[in-house]
Amino acid sequence: MTATVIGSFPGTALIDNAVGTETAPRVDNAAEVFLTAAAARHPDAPAVRDRYGVWTYAELDAAADSFARILDGRGVKPGDRVLARVGSTREFTALLYGTWRQGAVLVPINPGMKAFHLQSVLADSEPALIVVEDAERDGADGLVWPAGVPVAVVSELDLSGPADPAARTQTEVPADRLALLIYTSGSTAAPKGVACPHGPVAFAARAIAARLEYRPDDIVLTAVPLSFDYGLYQVFLSALAGAELLLSGPADHARLLGFARDHGATVVPLVPSLGELLVKLASRDQRPTRIRLFTNTGAALNAPLIATLRETFPGASVAPMYGTTECKRITILEPDGDLARPGSVGPALPGTEVLVVDDDGRPVPTGETGEIVVRGPHLMAGYWRSPEQTALRFRPGADGGPVTLHTGDYGRLDEDGHVYFQGRRDDLFKRRGSRMSSVEIEAAVLDIDGVREAALLVPEDDRDMVLFVVGESPDVDGEQVLARLGDRLEAAKVPDVCHVLAALPLTPNGKTDRKELRRQLMEGTYVH
Repeated sequence: MTATVIGSFPGTALIDNAVGTETAPRVDNAAEVFLTAAAARHPDAPAVRDRYGVWTYAELDAAADSFARILDGRGVKPGDRVLARVGSTREFTALLYGTWRQGAVLVPINPGMKAFHLQSVLADSEPALIVVEDAERDGADGLVWPAGVPVAVVSELDLSGPADPAARTQTEVPADRLALLIYTSGSTAAPKGVACPHGPVAFAARAIAARLEYRPDDIVLTAVPLSFDYGLYQVFLSALAGAELLLSGPADHARLLGFARDHGATVVPLVPSLGELLVKLASRDQRPTRIRLFTNTGAALNAPLIATLRETFPGASVAPMYGTTECKRITILEPDGDLARPGSVGPALPGTEVLVVDDDGRPVPTGETGEIVVRGPHLMAGYWRSPEQTALRFRPGADGGPVTLHTGDYGRLDEDGHVYFQGRRDDLFKRRGSRMSSVEIEAAVLDIDGVREAALLVPEDDRDMVLFVVGESPDVDGEQVLARLGDRLEAAKVPDVCHVLAALPLTPNGKTDRKELRRQLMEGTYVH
């Protein structure tokens, strides 16, 4: 499979062909790539563990077949969407693989998604079945489930039947058949569904696995929600290695480090807020862990946090990386590669290409800043039922090459092809005649002793930029933070205002919630 196979799909009249096209090559169903192969190689090895128990790969294999039979009995056909608003549990992984074995499309939704966005996702995805937890059998967050759409409660599903390989009719599928719809927020008012076919999903997972090298004896602690794409890919990466996936939900965060110790976690994917949490928990309990590798998602791990993780967890490496849902991962730096290349987020994944281009799509000289664009078999198919948005981001290459994903992010390449991320489009702005990035300002703030977290709101309408910080102790002073920032940056890059908060608001995926910060700023409700 080449980049041009998937590259022909974006920009079609309507991105809603969930079944795939007759012209696309056939590939192994992603369930075969991940679960079927793992169950054959490691049938008795632990596959997935949550707070209630553990399944081996053979047991997960059988549970997935059971869910596929349930879907078949409920009339779910290839290409139909199955919306799962379920927490990080063993059952979720069975729903994922069972949906694929039925040839259907999984739509994972964070249980924390509010009704305002949830109703948009329901209308856009048109699910044939909704799977929820017991408390939401009649609706969620005040929203009643759509009339005529069947609802299944996950605790009432019988997943105890035997594996039935002979019944699997979807072992090969068109490369462009959709496997997932991953809804993301950002540049549009309503969440956009990134259409993820089997071909790119399998390629991306294998490319990430080749760079990170999970091992069969690894235990991968996943506190990032499985509805979040990097959390979901931990299911795939664990299966490719024959490793154990250890699931932890938000209710477990207060004892996350103890959970990691109790079960011998060796690999921990992080958003920055989880990294901060682990460091805080470790300050209270300094017993050693088995953690050997931290990886990141959601936002870059800043240099002070990376250094603190290494100091707090001796022997653990950190693998910085950069990606976007539209192609999963763009770059991954080898573990601890930042020690030799500070600021690098790594080279392109194997078999893919990263370019830095100017506003006309032409490559800029090495070391110059431009937009980061991506090519390769890991490009997803565009945005579900949104050809206009798809055409904006997935474009023919300016040099006549294959379809190129325009990330809207800015950075530079060094002479060895390493990417240095400098900010999202929305992170870059001009102030007092100088161009700057919120990323560089936040990094300088985090270099100040006593500051644990920082978030900058860029200038907007008639409002100047505003800095929010969280201190290591309650006596951090905003004016002193600004004074020390002035020792590190030019005057134009120093905000006039710094608010000290008890905590930064977070999205359900653990990212800093800048929309909530803007709301609190407008209403004057931020908490000191």
